[in-house]
Amino acid sequence: MSETLTNMNTPVALVTGAAQRLGAGICRALHARGYNIIIHYRSSQVPAEALRDELNAQRDASAVILCADMNSVLDVQSLAVQSLAQWQRLDVLVNNASGFYPTALESAAEKDWDALFNSNLKGPFFLSQAVAPALKETTGCIVNLVDIYAQKPLQGFPIYSMAKAGVAMMTQSLALELGPEVRVNGVSPGAILWPVEETEYSIQEKQDVNHRVPMRRQGEASDIAKTVVFLVADAPYITGQIISVDGGRTVSM
Repeated sequence: MSETLTNMNTPVALVTGAAQRLGAGICRALHARGYNIIIHYRSSQVPAEALRDELNAQRDASAVILCADMNSVLDVQSLAVQSLAQWQRLDVLVNNASGFYPTALESAAEKDWDALFNSNLKGPFFLSQAVAPALKETTGCIVNLVDIYAQKPLQGFPIYSMAKAGVAMMTQSLALELGPEVRVNGVSPGAILWPVEETEYSIQEKQDVNHRVPMRRQGEASDIAKTVVFLVADAPYITGQIISVDGGRTVSM
């Protein structure tokens, strides 16, 4: 059955890296506010399909999945074309897809630079470029997932930190370039979800991280999703801003 659907009046959100974790939470939150959802994934097809089915069970024909590699500009441009073909409109782009892994200065290689800058910065930039005309038509918005380490780097993660600093500047730059029709904002998560390989962190290490947060606890994925929804649906006069959702971590760094 074709996943090209017919409800042309419902607002549409494209969320990248949306099959699991923060991306899936953002999809659920926007869907609950009445948006049709385009779930982008690269390799997580099974969870993407499960999320699509979950959302469609709640509201028929309201979610689709699309596969693309954010490292490839051709794939990104194809993702934009396929996204617009679903409901012939786009109201929201959430640039959530991101690569994250350590790159020690002594061993960092060009492939690490390319992988982290492409997934975090290059892909989101060219996707934003590709969908900008559609967003202007709907006076839509872009929300970029940044990181608190865009402000102060995470030791052992220099390339990732630099790439996210680029995302912060992209957020402000695109707000200038796309205004007044399109608003562009960012959300910087702090200690929200542990990396997929959670076994890398001992219980003591996790407690140490939480102790450095003024709220003295880890945040929830819903904290990020609620902030994204606020910027999308309830902040018509906010653009070029980045909200840290970190339990106060940035004031104690």
